[in-house]
Amino acid sequence: MSAEQEKDDVTPPETPEAKKPAAKKAAKKPAKAAVRAAKGAEAKAEDAKATDAKKPAAKKAAKKPAVAKEPVASEKKERAKADGKRPRRRVVRAHARYVRTSARKARMVCGHLRGKSVQEARAILAFTSREVARDWSKLLESAVANAESNHELLEEDLVVREAYADEGPTIKRFRPRAMGRATPIRKRTSHLTIALTTDTAKRTTKRNG
Repeated sequence: MSAEQEKDDVTPPETPEAKKPAAKKAAKKPAKAAVRAAKGAEAKAEDAKATDAKKPAAKKAAKKPAVAKEPVASEKKERAKADGKRPRRRVVRAHARYVRTSARKARMVCGHLRGKSVQEARAILAFTSREVARDWSKLLESAVANAESNHELLEEDLVVREAYADEGPTIKRFRPRAMGRATPIRKRTSHLTIALTTDTAKRTTKRNG
């Protein structure tokens, strides 16, 4: 054998083993692509689950105002029905302010007027010896005029529903006395109010009870 033949025997022939790394790389590429595709599918599935989980919460948030409004509407309907069944009572008021009498003296007269008809109240005030009875009679006539002219109510159907006196401002003066003294004088005022109504049944039951 020659030296060239020996060299040929020494050099290994090209085998498919040398091509193995390229084959491995080619095999790895589709594996990575598959992993990426699987990860992308998992991410999409998680996003879909998150959106599905949020949808019921959004629906509940949208339904909350409607649920809160339903009882309000039902209450309004019930009130409207109740108002339609029972007739409304008209109350007519008249006020007299800064009357030059004390509230205590005025209350001693107005206590006899509550629950009385207009005719009875007139008779009581006509035969009352106190000066404040004149102010009460004027106020009663004013309330009757308001009921007839503004609300078209009949005088015969009217009843004194409320009659009360509130304290007004006190006018302060001084009076000279012996030994150079000065004593205070309190000139008290009051605000008078009368309310008339046509609901006689309620007032009579209260009196009898």
